[in-house]
Amino acid sequence: MVTSITSDTEFDAIKSNGLSVIHFYADWSEPCQHMNSILEDLVLENEFRNIKIAKCLAEDFAEISLKHNVSAVPKFIMFRNGVQVDVLDGADPIQLNKKIQALLTKSDKTEQKVEDINLRLKSLVNSAPVLLFMKGSKSEPKCKFSTAIVNLLKDIGAEFSTFDILQDQVVREKLKIYSNWPTYPQLYINGELIGGLDIVKELKENGELNDLLKLENSKANLNDRLKLLIHKADVMAFIKGNKQVARCGFSNQLIQILNQTGIDYETFDILSDEEVRQGLKVYSDWPTYPQVYVKGSLIGGLDIIKELREGGELIATLKGEI
Repeated sequence: MVTSITSDTEFDAIKSNGLSVIHFYADWSEPCQHMNSILEDLVLENEFRNIKIAKCLAEDFAEISLKHNVSAVPKFIMFRNGVQVDVLDGADPIQLNKKIQALLTKSDKTEQKVEDINLRLKSLVNSAPVLLFMKGSKSEPKCKFSTAIVNLLKDIGAEFSTFDILQDQVVREKLKIYSNWPTYPQLYINGELIGGLDIVKELKENGELNDLLKLENSKANLNDRLKLLIHKADVMAFIKGNKQVARCGFSNQLIQILNQTGIDYETFDILSDEEVRQGLKVYSDWPTYPQVYVKGSLIGGLDIIKELREGGELIATLKGEI
């Protein structure tokens, strides 16, 4: 049923929440009466169930009409969360339907965008076992709070990755909503928000932080395993796939470059072991793959290897001479 507006307060309430269509009309106008009948049919359609549809006697609410430039009727004004987003003058059912459909489509895209952002944030907070969202990096914090929490985590021997919120404004703003936490830094463990600097300090003081970080046997065992893996051969490449079948473009490019050097190397398929895949990013403080190690020392990823090749230093680096 189409809502008949009876007060200024009701008008404000209808237009202020979600998508709404308000028909400014006059009782004496036949086109207005025809359009009111059209609206009565629209509210019964399932696709319009989430839209508030109302009618407002223009002459009875003169101030509202004046404010919204209603100089003739029928006139339809469309609002989203209190903001006017479209208008239609005259009795044109087809055009009215098109305008409403367009606004519904835009709403669906907006909701999809929010969903996509949330999926990205969910993936991001789960990208490392311990992840600190901060200003700057682990090696170069850019505010006193980030510096303090980095030093605290280093002091207790925690292995952690970082994300620089200064480099991504979308993440910086949307993560505050996603986590319902208004400030930075933010510490996540296994995808769950722990809190900011004050919370982490409290957890350290009462001994709970070590338990959350699991800084005992499991971490030591993984680090020992990673250390063995990076020393498995003089040149170790951690890639997606193997020498014979690379499973991503970056890994494939790396394999081709290494093959051209003629130097022996071994590979480890990170797709075959999620613990190594996530743990090595923390261990090396290098967030992406592929990763190349020479005699247990990280050289870098594909871009670094390309730079070394272009500078004529790749073979000497792979031999451990540089």
